[in-house]
Amino acid sequence: MSGTGYRPYRAAIFDLDGTLLDSMDVWLEVDRIFLARRGLQLPDDYAAAISPMGFPAAAAYTKNRFSLPEDESAIMAEWHALAVDAYAHRVELKPYALDYLHSLRKRRIPLAAATASQAVFYMPALRRLGIDTWFSSITEISEVSRGKGHPDIYLRAAEKLGCTPMQCVVFEDILPGIRGASAGGFYTVGVRDDHSSDQTLLRALADRYIEDYRELLVNDVF
Repeated sequence: MSGTGYRPYRAAIFDLDGTLLDSMDVWLEVDRIFLARRGLQLPDDYAAAISPMGFPAAAAYTKNRFSLPEDESAIMAEWHALAVDAYAHRVELKPYALDYLHSLRKRRIPLAAATASQAVFYMPALRRLGIDTWFSSITEISEVSRGKGHPDIYLRAAEKLGCTPMQCVVFEDILPGIRGASAGGFYTVGVRDDHSSDQTLLRALADRYIEDYRELLVNDVF
């Protein structure tokens, strides 16, 4: 753990996929179908490699890694078509996430999101789950110049909240996210997701690590 001492945390910044939304199966299925259509198997390290990236960077990486003839726009269009229906109809919140969000709202702790995803995917899910209006802002990776291995997206989210990094708690399920937020001076909570690799490192580098949000209902960071 890297955090020590008392800090007056005022706001929560959540990643969406894998942290609040139990959606990583969707993207694994998208990846499997996309590659299977080309006679390719899904490599074990592929999901971890692209998870910190936005769509354009992930498409460029995929094109280069598998020497695909399609341009990035065609790759993204295919991903888009595969994922939209799943988010609109099947993606759910992670266990106890709704209860924890309720508890933060009752205490008037502002909520924000910082995501490598796009609104066309996550907004239908948030609306169906009834929490789309709970976030004061949602910052996408396209708003900054670097990916989640850097603090940029979290700094932008904190700016929108009107808070300093030291006043915010960042919740993330991936190692680059924890590293980026830590580099920006944020208190970090690593959230277990079975599809994220490096859980041991995530536990070691995050200021707090949880198996699920039930732990925060009895022993919160705020």
